[in-house]
Amino acid sequence: MNARSQSANARPARRKTAAPTAATATATGAADAFAARLLAWFDVSGRHDLPWQHPRSPYRVWLSEIMLQQTQVKTAAPYFERFVARLPDLPALAAAEQDTVLGLWSGLGYYARARNLHAAAKLCVERHGGELPRDIDALTALPGIGRSTAAAILSQAWGDRHAILDGNVKRVLSRYHGIDGFPGLPAVERQLWALAESHLPPTRMTDYTQAQMDLGATVCTRSDPACILCPVQSDCLARIHGRTAELPVPKPGKAVPQRHAQVLWLLDRSGRVLLQRRPPTGVWAALWTLPQHEDEEAAERWFETHVDAEYADGEALAPVAHAFSHYKLELQPRRWRAVALRARVGDNDDLRWVAREELAELGIPAPIRKLIEAAG
Repeated sequence: MNARSQSANARPARRKTAAPTAATATATGAADAFAARLLAWFDVSGRHDLPWQHPRSPYRVWLSEIMLQQTQVKTAAPYFERFVARLPDLPALAAAEQDTVLGLWSGLGYYARARNLHAAAKLCVERHGGELPRDIDALTALPGIGRSTAAAILSQAWGDRHAILDGNVKRVLSRYHGIDGFPGLPAVERQLWALAESHLPPTRMTDYTQAQMDLGATVCTRSDPACILCPVQSDCLARIHGRTAELPVPKPGKAVPQRHAQVLWLLDRSGRVLLQRRPPTGVWAALWTLPQHEDEEAAERWFETHVDAEYADGEALAPVAHAFSHYKLELQPRRWRAVALRARVGDNDDLRWVAREELAELGIPAPIRKLIEAAG
């Protein structure tokens, strides 16, 4: 969840919401019905056996919310179980090495989530006695936690009354209230926050928060929504007016740039692979990957400086395509076997030989891991 929530019980400093519109007026009269129908549906059809629900704790809720940013439940669930088996609570996460955290995250993508999670855990130890704070402002002050994620943590871990507005909820509310405009626009997002707050039930906030996410994930899906199964279909303006396919309004499109990079896959006589740690900022920050360069000239210069072998002896392999949120990347791997580093290079903090059985412990970008492991 990427947007964040302030408390529904906010104090006088609470920010003003958008002025009432036709949509918010509809919500005022139907708020109780919307929440009641959603909770009744959740009791029968909601997801009650997710791994972070048993047991439910602030740490487990927080971890799940971070993992579910940009990731579906079915993908996140096994990563969650592996993560908590190794790092079962917040102090354990705070004390862990960054390589351990990134290794457990490896394959989930969007690695800034893992780095922020780790940094937030350390801050909780320093400032909050090793626990997540039960305060909206203190939560949103932590790395990687914004308004909606903070609200989801408070409502699910403690049952506090806060509205959420993740991608699923934006889609449900945009369709239910017939909201035009891309939900990421500030004016539209303010309107959706006002609607989300207007629907809050007086009790059962843990279930209501999960119900909203479940409805968007399993019924009110991005494509082919199952409107016939929706508990609020009778009042949904998108269904009534035949607009479910066009709402919410998609983000204005723009051309995605294509980039290229050379990847050097080096194996020593023992079959160990040479990995290089990425810089602490930027794409794949702090992860271990194969040495990578923007063009072949730069790759050859690096090779001649570091490797005791002939660059021309490398075996060119099939390109590997990978898509980021803001550009596409084509990797051109080239492989050498039974090579060694020049004597003056050797292993160091950012360059080291790694045996195959050690790869699972390191944070390695998914396309690089797939490339290495495909070799058998």
